Amino acid sequence: MSGSTRQGFGVISSAVRERDRLDLTLTRTPILSDAQRRTIYALSTPPGKGGIGVVRISGPDAIRVYRAVTRSARSTSLSVMREEVTPVPWVAEYREIIDPETGGKLDDGIVLFFKGPKSFTTEDTLELQVHSGRAVLTAILTALSKLHFCRPAEPGEFTRRAFEGGRMDLTQVEGLRDLIDAETEAQRRIAVSGVGGIQKAKFESLRAKILDCLMYVEGFIDFGEDVDELGQADMLENAHTRAQEIIDTINSHLRDNRRGEILRSGINLAIFGPPNAGKSSLFNFLAERDVAITSPIPGTTRDVLTLTLDIGGLPVVLNDTAGIRKLTDNAIEKIGMERAGGVVEGSDVSICVLSLEEVISVVPSSNQRANRIMVTLPTDVLAHLKPHTIFLFNKADLTRELAGLSGESLERELRDALMRALPVSEKQSAVRVWTVSLRTGERTEEFLDGLACVLKERVAYSELMSTEDAPLITQARHRDYLESAVKFLEEFQEFPLSQIDIAAESLRYAARAIGSVSGIDVSTEDVLGAIFSSFCVGK
Repeated sequence: MSGSTRQGFGVISSAVRERDRLDLTLTRTPILSDAQRRTIYALSTPPGKGGIGVVRISGPDAIRVYRAVTRSARSTSLSVMREEVTPVPWVAEYREIIDPETGGKLDDGIVLFFKGPKSFTTEDTLELQVHSGRAVLTAILTALSKLHFCRPAEPGEFTRRAFEGGRMDLTQVEGLRDLIDAETEAQRRIAVSGVGGIQKAKFESLRAKILDCLMYVEGFIDFGEDVDELGQADMLENAHTRAQEIIDTINSHLRDNRRGEILRSGINLAIFGPPNAGKSSLFNFLAERDVAITSPIPGTTRDVLTLTLDIGGLPVVLNDTAGIRKLTDNAIEKIGMERAGGVVEGSDVSICVLSLEEVISVVPSSNQRANRIMVTLPTDVLAHLKPHTIFLFNKADLTRELAGLSGESLERELRDALMRALPVSEKQSAVRVWTVSLRTGERTEEFLDGLACVLKERVAYSELMSTEDAPLITQARHRDYLESAVKFLEEFQEFPLSQIDIAAESLRYAARAIGSVSGIDVSTEDVLGAIFSSFCVGK
């Protein structure tokens, strides 16, 4: 062996020893607490086989991670020592992913470095875009766990850091979560409104108006002595008027029939009616598969069946209920009927399914246009009718030609007859009626189109709705804080002029309530924990 060759091997051996020494400083140090390990990592894409898997690292030691687990794909045998290079921000690099202890190659892929604060979390962030195989991802996450200064991220911790760094407010955080969970077009549109900051701007506008009113009152407290009694009364009246305008604006959002919450979580749609009318057949038709057991034997359905669907781009929680009747000795069926009543009572929209042949009759009349059809509603069903109830008359194929009517003409006559049959307390300005045959499919498409229109009317939704028109209130906590703000504003109006300084405190509480929606005045860990814990680990 020549001298130059021995010298070359000596260089390599020295480099390997130096690399191992550096590895020890990365992986073999005293255990640090989670508070000390500020750099977090997690898989940000769904686990399992796929084209690409993204591992995200965020924190003050992101560059150390870059140096510890990646190396240039062009490395030679002499470049075994760990590279002390600094990644170029926002530039994609093709690099090898390695084990920090052995230097063994785990995979290769694209590495992206985001320099804080210009990153999602506002911290230094590293993304490893690798092949999404279970073994590959496990090996990379295991490699990261060997770095003593890193720890696995908690659910939603990346987004929480974005919130704490001022990248997002709480409405944007909730919008991001809803966007990830969105399954329908309506849910996507509402979520985009939240993520885009439209909700944030509206809440900030309300808070700014309250603060303007507060500044006006504070000025009155400081300089009111320079104004005569008449002028003071006018100033107080002006402040009350400003507060009333804010109250009216907030109440207009509170009187939205829970539109935003319903669109976000799903329209609760209940199917009810007498036994053997076709309720489970309708449930299967809407589900486009056999979910519920159907049988000519009355009382087949004993419990509530629930399914989540997309109807007309809207999220719908569909409930099939037990047939409603009084004459039954079956204890289990009675429990099912009790549950059915509760589901119908709590529904946003309900469909009363009736067997056409069992509820209608033709009444001869000298006047060809008067009382041609009579509808007799079961008394057990009448108790469950609500203003949002629509009617579906099934088994139209068994009454093919009733009094010479069919299709839309039959539906018009049924609508008039139904209005005569409904109790005064349950009469609606526009009764929705469809006749179908769920067995043959007759007029089911017309019913499906009509149902989609009814659901859209219930939540005031349109495909043309812009993000600006999206509902302001999408979470129960939004409603709670707005109601609190109204309470404090009304309290402010009740204070007399002599207690104006105390009244100002009510305005401060109102502003704080609105600020809590966006997270400006949120101080309780329980609220933040509940929001961020609903995220996946990698977000």
